[in-house]
Amino acid sequence: MARNRIDPEDFHRPLRRVLVAVLVLLMLGLFFLWRIDSPRVERFRSALVDRFVPSFSWAMAPVTWAAGVVDDYQSYSRLYEQNQQLREELRQMKAWKEAALQLEQKNARLLDLNHVRLDPMLTHVTGVVLADSGSPFRQSVLLNVGARDGIRDGWATMDGIGLVGRISGVGQQPSRVILLTDSNSRVPVTVQPSGQRSIMSGDNSDLPPLDFLEDLDEVRPGDRVVTSGDGGMFPAGLLVGSVVLGTDKRLRVSLAADYQRLEFLRVLRSHDLTPITDAGALIAQPPLQGPPKPPTTPEPASEPEGGTNG
Repeated sequence: MARNRIDPEDFHRPLRRVLVAVLVLLMLGLFFLWRIDSPRVERFRSALVDRFVPSFSWAMAPVTWAAGVVDDYQSYSRLYEQNQQLREELRQMKAWKEAALQLEQKNARLLDLNHVRLDPMLTHVTGVVLADSGSPFRQSVLLNVGARDGIRDGWATMDGIGLVGRISGVGQQPSRVILLTDSNSRVPVTVQPSGQRSIMSGDNSDLPPLDFLEDLDEVRPGDRVVTSGDGGMFPAGLLVGSVVLGTDKRLRVSLAADYQRLEFLRVLRSHDLTPITDAGALIAQPPLQGPPKPPTTPEPASEPEGGTNG
């Protein structure tokens, strides 16, 4: 006996039609309900809205969450842009502050140069440091003043505080300064207040030693060191530094000049000092003299020949 199979489509088709018809009737009823202008219908609509609309808040939760995410992202983007702008402004302010500090330091060093008390007989020329030697065996710097500015070999140079070195080599425009720390530098100094005389010898270190002290017991760390003026090399009374005790137990000099920031130097015109004729030399050499010439005696004048009439 053959079974009669029921096709599912024959069952679903009428069901769909019924559901569509009910949905259409419901929509039409809602439409007409919303279009009727009556106080009773208005109260019914209000009650219907109050009853069913809050129940659909869960359906709006994803939309509300998505809208909140979008607002948060836009707020984050605005905050990020403002943060980047503030960072850029902060970098500019730091750069301006650094430039202002450098200008302030340069101005302070120039003011220090103007405030140094020197012998009224000494005039000076202020020069800008162009470069240094960059060699561990020769410590010197170049200045932008030279023979055209009247600079001569042997003149002392100072920064805003103390002695820096001595001119050794003069060109038409630049000149070279041998620093006190150079191994070829020898400076006669006086230790105050004891008055001990010594020679400060450069050894390519930041603390040149004191040699040939007469009485070591009279010298204490912290004593003031100035130029003595011996030998006509430097004017007397220029500040050099202070006495310190080195790691090798030798008495050394902590230089007053700031060698790490040499930008401006004052060249002292020392016309009364011993002139240096050999350009670039640190010590003047006496002129060579030959053996004395024998004195010449004048020859007697010969009498004119002539006879006498007698």
